[in-house]
Amino acid sequence: MARNVGASSQRETSQKHDGSEEDLDDEGAAPGDEKSNVAGKKKKKRKPKKKKTVITAGATAQSSPPRVPVASLFAEGHYPTGEEVEYRDENAFRTTSEEKRYLDRMNEDFLAEYRQGAEVHRQVRQWAQRNIEPGQTLTEIAEGIEDGVRALTGHQGLNEGDNIKGGMAFPTGLSINHCAAHYTPNAGNKTVLQKEDVMKVDFGVHLNGRIVDSAFTMTFDPVYDNLLAAVRDATNTGVREAGIDVRMSDIGSAVQEAMESYEVEICGKVLPVKCIRNLNGHDIIQYSIHGGKSVPIVKGKDQTKMEEGETFAIETFGSTGNGYVRDDVTCMVPSRQYGWLT
Repeated sequence: MARNVGASSQRETSQKHDGSEEDLDDEGAAPGDEKSNVAGKKKKKRKPKKKKTVITAGATAQSSPPRVPVASLFAEGHYPTGEEVEYRDENAFRTTSEEKRYLDRMNEDFLAEYRQGAEVHRQVRQWAQRNIEPGQTLTEIAEGIEDGVRALTGHQGLNEGDNIKGGMAFPTGLSINHCAAHYTPNAGNKTVLQKEDVMKVDFGVHLNGRIVDSAFTMTFDPVYDNLLAAVRDATNTGVREAGIDVRMSDIGSAVQEAMESYEVEICGKVLPVKCIRNLNGHDIIQYSIHGGKSVPIVKGKDQTKMEEGETFAIETFGSTGNGYVRDDVTCMVPSRQYGWLT
């Protein structure tokens, strides 16, 4: 997503005492004004700042900001597998069955693209978590993330069709406080991140349409630590409960139980953490972020099952509000104007 920054004009206009206008030269002096010209010559012109060049050729570790394509860091194409959850109960045979293990190996190409995208997301995410701080504009934050993703995937999107091969899966979401999700700063946005803000950072990476969708929350005040802990616990619970033939309602029930076992104290008030019932996780298909199935985060009656070969994003939303959001012009916000979300 391109963002343009306006440039100031090289010439200015000054107002004379008689009400007329005259042009000023680059030093702020009117033409023919010798005294002003002499004074102007003494002023030192500011030298333009040189852009920091990041050398990536032959790099064996990631740079800061991230600019080294992960393909060059994993030359043989073997990317980290990440966390794996063992099959259990009636699916435990998949771990020992020779036939099932063979079928899994046939999907290695499919998984390699996902693992490469996940490694891009991990490295950009870790850089963002170390470098995002109060005082930065949302535009600055979004551009830093998106520049990193394009560099690490090796797809800048400048040539026709390049962005179809890889790069950003969707615009970076930077949703603050009561804004739950789907807010992206547009060109010229001057919103500045404050120390007391709760910001949800949501960005995606894709390679050949295999989309890695992941988000995290950033706070700078320890008062929100328990809120973040609640959502982290709920997310890990959802990942642990997910699996082949698992019903969506069972996942939602487990997530809600984990999330709503927490409470947080803000401004002297102890507030329960609630799941936002009308925000869900979802399945992901190639080149489409929402495939059609939803993963609830509250108890319900949905008997739909996860099936073999499907890909899901487990998304949990905790709030100190009333646990329900409505669509706004720019983002999703609570139906009552209070509450912090993560």
